[in-house]
Amino acid sequence: MQLKLASYNIHACIGTDGQFDPFRIAAVINELDADVIALQEVEHHLVNDIDLLDFLAQQTGMIALAGPTMLRESRHYGNAILTRLTPESHQLLDLSLEDNEPRGVIQLSLNIDDHRLLVYATHLGLKPVERRFQVQKILSLFETKTADTTVLMGDLNEWFLWGRPLRWLKAYFDITPAINSFPSFWPFLALDRIWVNPRHHLLNVSAHKTALAKKASDHLPVTADITF
Repeated sequence: MQLKLASYNIHACIGTDGQFDPFRIAAVINELDADVIALQEVEHHLVNDIDLLDFLAQQTGMIALAGPTMLRESRHYGNAILTRLTPESHQLLDLSLEDNEPRGVIQLSLNIDDHRLLVYATHLGLKPVERRFQVQKILSLFETKTADTTVLMGDLNEWFLWGRPLRWLKAYFDITPAINSFPSFWPFLALDRIWVNPRHHLLNVSAHKTALAKKASDHLPVTADITF
């Protein structure tokens, strides 16, 4: 079995031209042709009289799982997953550190021909102290679940290559390619990551660098092919 995964910070559908264009984001998602996609910065506007995430699901033919981290009176905001595969289960887990922006992770369980795949989709905090706390909490979640393949993907906001969060993740997932994805028009930071355990289930990682992707958001999507 081979699957394609992707992580994409859609920047609330605001492109590098400053325009809100959910149709453009939907088109990039269709370009990815992925089986499971972690989305960050999903702001729940109404588009064509339906919620933005439902609109993206409609435009791509995928199942949508919402993981809002901020519940606003007008619009919720946070993470999401789009998947072509039927979820076995999913749950939202809190990663918030007091006095900082609320953060969370979506835990998605998939059963594919009796192979259990656990996907964790997240968007970590901007401060080093947040990311240290959040990575430790995610790693503790791995210890409570059994899976044949475990995936962590999202915008990790970690630019300190020598920092403890990356060292901890490398210890669990082994060394994994760090692909520059931000800013989309001239990427030099590897903020968006896909990690897979066991490491040999990961075939490759790359950035999706089409002209549309460079314009649709300030992040490029990152994709990975896995096999088991």
